[in-house]
Amino acid sequence: MKLDPEIFGIEPNGQVMHQVVTAQLAALRSGTASTKTRGEVRGGGRKPWRQKGLGRARQGSIRSPQWRGGGVVHGPRPRDYSQRTPKKMRRLALNSALSTRAAEGQIRIVQALDWDTPKTKSANALLEAMGITGKVVFVLGASDRVAAKSVRNLPQVAAVDPGQLSTYDVLWAETVLFTSDTIGMVGTAGFDVADDDFVPDEAGGES
Repeated sequence: MKLDPEIFGIEPNGQVMHQVVTAQLAALRSGTASTKTRGEVRGGGRKPWRQKGLGRARQGSIRSPQWRGGGVVHGPRPRDYSQRTPKKMRRLALNSALSTRAAEGQIRIVQALDWDTPKTKSANALLEAMGITGKVVFVLGASDRVAAKSVRNLPQVAAVDPGQLSTYDVLWAETVLFTSDTIGMVGTAGFDVADDDFVPDEAGGES
């Protein structure tokens, strides 16, 4: 099948891919780790002993950081780890990743996955027939729910919606498998797929 050169045939930009993947992984962090300061730990309102005369170091509260059970100094607090990445940057990174996989011959396309019932056996048979090993991302549309259920129990296999396909997904996988419907849904606004886009392997097809 002939692939859109604006999506699958550009010069990959490694720096942009790195920045976008870093932002995507940072956005996955929950940022809910939290510790209590000396003002939030219960107790410690009374001075443990008087200031002078006992020969001991002066203490103002048993909830000071040096006490067992006291507050924590410079501990983690809830925060947002997400980073802002412009839409053009995300698009360039995704196209760069898809172009990298296309150059390696790891973009695979099937015409349809019209299975009647969800069966992991069917998904295994498909991968074996296509000679696909390692990590695989299936890009499946709304009409491929049976196929999505068939692949979800396979190790090192993920299924994503074409609108949710990310740079990290493409770089994580060794092979990206599209259907004839979803291949036209990636990129800026997608492109139409016609019958004459499919070419025989001996004619130098790119997928």
